[in-house]
Amino acid sequence: MNKKILITGIAGFVGSHLAELCLSRRADVFGTVLKDESLKNLSDIKDKIKIFECDLSQKEAVMNVIKEIKPDIIFHLAGQSFPSISFQMPQQTLNINISTTLNIFEVVRELKIDPVIQIACSSDEYGLIKEDELPVKETNPLRPMSPYAVSKIAVDMLAFQYCQSYQMKTIITRAFNHTGPRANVQTVAPKFAQQIALIEAGKQEPVIKVGNLGAFRDFSDVRDIVKAYYLAVEKCEYGIPYNIGSGKAYQIKEILDILLSLSSVKVAIEQDPSLIRPEKVAKIVCDFSKFQLATDWKPSIKIEETLKDLLDYYRNETVN
Repeated sequence: MNKKILITGIAGFVGSHLAELCLSRRADVFGTVLKDESLKNLSDIKDKIKIFECDLSQKEAVMNVIKEIKPDIIFHLAGQSFPSISFQMPQQTLNINISTTLNIFEVVRELKIDPVIQIACSSDEYGLIKEDELPVKETNPLRPMSPYAVSKIAVDMLAFQYCQSYQMKTIITRAFNHTGPRANVQTVAPKFAQQIALIEAGKQEPVIKVGNLGAFRDFSDVRDIVKAYYLAVEKCEYGIPYNIGSGKAYQIKEILDILLSLSSVKVAIEQDPSLIRPEKVAKIVCDFSKFQLATDWKPSIKIEETLKDLLDYYRNETVN
């Protein structure tokens, strides 16, 4: 019998890639979206999945969906996922991310069903990382530097608490930066890729606006990350966190240089003060050895391939 998998936020960047992976594993795939949310990311598979319009912050709505599906696995990806936006809407970020997770746990508890529940947490929880703490292990102190990071720590702790209090099968993953096709321009690599595609199409002056190019970040391909999520629900221990990342630090300038090397356009690089955020952490590198030991996972897609596919995605978006 096929596994029944519920993906919250299925129409998002990560959710859509995860849905494709779950279908390839012959699962029955269900997903939640918000009212009027674009289903563009699901255009190739929407006839193979069942989609529920559901505001996860409303417990009754969550109850109706989970009661109907009775999933074997829940991947909880929905939420306000951008640290930069969380400074503009701190209360909403905390409300959305905490209430949606709490509603899922409470509904599962009340229905007395026993799914494995993956909670997509974040490396942002570590926040202020000191140089002598690299690469970052799960035992590192959590020093959040955005309302988003605080919300993810709360969610992380809820997953631990519900595992301890109710023996709920919670899987806690702390993913580091990931990108690839469909990635949102709120993040750095897609922002670069979109600008290059627009310049190639003659829709933007040959100037790329940038923020701080000096920071180093740990980047993975989204397709590697969703494989990690799937392995996590199969092989990881419940209620404890696992880091997922590449174990390599790439300077933001290097990301831009690789993208530019994939294009023939000549551009000027211009710093935009509105894109510069105060960087208190110069370098972030993931230690994913604990996760690798549990699952035998390692990243397989090279950064050059990730960025080529990202740029091709935005080229296609620009034309269509």
